[in-house]
Amino acid sequence: MTEWETVVGLEVHVELATATKLFSSAPNRFGDQPNTNVTAVCLGLPGSLPVLNRKAVELAISTGLALNCEIRPSVFHRKNYFYPDMPKDYQVSQYDEPICAEGYLDLINGIRIGIERAHLEEDAGKTTHLGGEDGRIHGAREALIDYNRAGVPLLEIVSRPDIRSADDARLYVEELRGILLATGASEARLEEGSMRVDANVSVRPFGTSELRTRCEIKNLNSLRSLQRAIEYEARRHIDLYEAGEKPKQETRHWSTEGRTHTLRSKEEANDYRYFPEPDLVLLDPDQAWIEEIRKALPILPAAIRSELVACAEATLEQANSIVSRGLGSIVLSAVKSGCDPKRASTHAVQNLAMENASKISDVSFIKVLQMEEEGSLTPTQAKQILAEVVETGEDPALLAKKRGYEAMESGALEMLVDKAISENLEAWAKFCAGEEKVQGVFVGAVMKDTKGQADGGEINRILQVRRSSS
Repeated sequence: MTEWETVVGLEVHVELATATKLFSSAPNRFGDQPNTNVTAVCLGLPGSLPVLNRKAVELAISTGLALNCEIRPSVFHRKNYFYPDMPKDYQVSQYDEPICAEGYLDLINGIRIGIERAHLEEDAGKTTHLGGEDGRIHGAREALIDYNRAGVPLLEIVSRPDIRSADDARLYVEELRGILLATGASEARLEEGSMRVDANVSVRPFGTSELRTRCEIKNLNSLRSLQRAIEYEARRHIDLYEAGEKPKQETRHWSTEGRTHTLRSKEEANDYRYFPEPDLVLLDPDQAWIEEIRKALPILPAAIRSELVACAEATLEQANSIVSRGLGSIVLSAVKSGCDPKRASTHAVQNLAMENASKISDVSFIKVLQMEEEGSLTPTQAKQILAEVVETGEDPALLAKKRGYEAMESGALEMLVDKAISENLEAWAKFCAGEEKVQGVFVGAVMKDTKGQADGGEINRILQVRRSSS
C-alpha cells in the first residue's frame, strides 16, 4: 500500500440532546417502548405542521462555533425517498444552505481536518429485520418498525476529504465526540446510535491530487469498526486498480465478518428531488444570539488537554483518555480544590473507565479523593466507591458507611503484616534475599484477613521497613 494514498471523508450524524423532537413536541428519549414517543407530525399525518425546536438550533450553533464554522442563514428542504421507517416518505433536511459551514477540527497529532458543513435534519425511525442474515432485509421473514426515533433532531457534520488514514479517522471521531460532550450538544454514544459514522473511502497514487471513485460505508457504530472498515475498503480499491479494474460508486455495509458488502448504488443529489420545505421559513439566527452562545461555550477538549498536562500531572495520552470520556472538567475541578493532581488523573484514567462515568459530579469525585487522602478509604476502596457513585449517584460518604469502610489503624495493620510473615517464613527468607516477586504473598495474606480493606501501599511500606531491620 506504500504506492497508494487513502482518502477519507467522514459524515457524522449526531442526535442532539433536546427534550423533544426537531419539529414536534414528542419526547426525545432512548430506550422507551416502541411507538410511544410519536405525534401526528412524527407520523406525517395529513394537516400536521412542523414547528422548529429552538434548543436544537442553539445546540447546532454551539457545535458549529466549536468547530470554527461560519454560522449562516439556512433553508430546510424536503429530501424525497421511500423508506418504510420515514412515514412522510421525505426527510426534512438542509441541502445547499446549511446553518454551519467552512470550519475545521485540529487533531491531537496536529493535523487539521476541514469541516465542509454541519446541517440540521430529522432522523428516520428504526426498522428491525427478523430472520435475515446480520439483521439485514435479505432473507428476513418480517420487519418491525419503531417510529420513536422518527423526527429526532440530527446534526450531520461533514468533513472534507482531508483524512489520510484509518488512525486519523479514529482521532477525528474521538476529538469530535469530546467537543460534543463538552458543549452538551449530544451524549454521542456510538453503541446506542446517538452518534453514527459514515465513511467515504477512495484511494489514489501517492503524489497525485485527484479524487477518485469513492464508496460510502454506512452506520459504523464503534471506533474499532471504523478503523477496520476503512482499512478493508482501501485495500479493496487498491486490489481492483492493480487488477486493471475500477471500483463502482456505491453505498456499502460493514458486516460482522470483517468485510464490506454492496448495499445499494450511491445516490446523487438529483435522485432525492430536493425542494424547499414550504411549511418552514428561512432560519436566520440573530447575531446577538450567536454571540451569546459563543460566550457560553465551555473550555473545549484541546484546551482541557493542555491544562491537564500542565496542572494535573497527566501525560498527553492520559489527558486524551480523560477528555474522550468527558472527565476533563471533573479532574480539573478536583485539582483546583486542592486534591492531589496525580491521584485525580490516575482515578480518571484507571478507575472511571466505565459507561456513564461522565455523569459523576465534581462534588462526589472530590469527596472520594479527599476521603482517600485523609485515610478514610484505601485506594481499592476508593475505586469501589467511585464505581458505585457512577452507578447509583449516592453520596460517597454514605456508601462508604454502608460498606463498613473504616480507616485501619497503623498498629493493627502492622500486627497483620507480622502474622503474614510468621505464617510464610520460607517466602520471607526469599524476600529478604532480594526476591521481590514473593512480596505478593504477604500482601495477599493481609488483604484476605482484612477482606480487601487494607491499604496495599501501606502494607508494602511496612514490609520494606521489616526487611531493612531484619
